Amino acid sequence: MIARDIMTTEVVSIRPDATVREIARTLLDNRVSAVPVVDSSGAPIGIVSEGDLVARQAGDRETKRDWWLALLAEGEHLSTDFLSYANADRRLARDLMAAPVVTVSEATDIAEIATLLASYRIKRVPVLRDGKIVGIVSRADIVRAMSNGEVSAVPPARGRPLSRAAAAPPPELPP
Repeated sequence: MIARDIMTTEVVSIRPDATVREIARTLLDNRVSAVPVVDSSGAPIGIVSEGDLVARQAGDRETKRDWWLALLAEGEHLSTDFLSYANADRRLARDLMAAPVVTVSEATDIAEIATLLASYRIKRVPVLRDGKIVGIVSRADIVRAMSNGEVSAVPPARGRPLSRAAAAPPPELPP
């Protein structure tokens, strides 16, 4: 069985300049946990997931920001508008995305996809045809195929996990 047989074909994507709010809305509206980031030609250059949006050290960042804001205020009350501005998340998809993106072709065997997922410690891979996304295969797609009896057990990944640097580098982003 190959990627084409199990991939999800309705794939939503975002541009590198999508804001955190736009990314979050896209994830929620489409009931997905990650979304590919594509360049102007539609080629994938990264992926942003829910985990990328939820800052792992948000508390540390807020503590540091509160310290310097208090120092600047010199004991004065800080305006609510100023605090809202200072706390706004101005990061874009290009700042958050995991890159380079690991991709497969429509003809990639499911066992190979499972090995990639395990080796790179990722949860999904875009499926490409002529450099454009035509689908996405997630761990859930593989498990679904297994539960339907379409695929037997997938062999475990062997060896050390690969780094994303081993994947093809993404194209340059325009400034």
